[in-house]
Amino acid sequence: MPTRTARTAWNGTLEEGSGQVELTSSQVGTYDVSFPKRAADDAGGTTSPEELIAAAHSACYAMQFSALIAQAGGTPESLEVSADVSLGPDSANGGFKLTGIKLTVRGEVSGLDEAGFKQAAEDAKAGCPVSKALTGVDITLDAALVS
Repeated sequence: MPTRTARTAWNGTLEEGSGQVELTSSQVGTYDVSFPKRAADDAGGTTSPEELIAAAHSACYAMQFSALIAQAGGTPESLEVSADVSLGPDSANGGFKLTGIKLTVRGEVSGLDEAGFKQAAEDAKAGCPVSKALTGVDITLDAALVS
């Protein structure tokens, strides 16, 4: 399996500086980052490590879940996955930490009942490589079939 690379160029202090994150392997884009916008409710056209983790987690989870649905005898017609990644203070160690990730999935699946769907959803949460990398973060799951 290949190694994927991203690169960040940063200038200035945490509070006044800014940077650009480049998705180097895919070359699909370069995105602005700044700490003040990272901590603000309105991202104002910048991304953040949390948003990038959310993107990675939702994509990884969708892939893992589709594989497990098929292994359970179902057919994933469509899966809509979102990941909400929260940042907050780290009172034990200082600074900040990821305080939680909420995965939400709605799926149109044939060949599985609700119980089979939910079991595959939980197994995907545990088995997705990004979930495994983030075991120090509380990850919750809201999974439901839609028709």
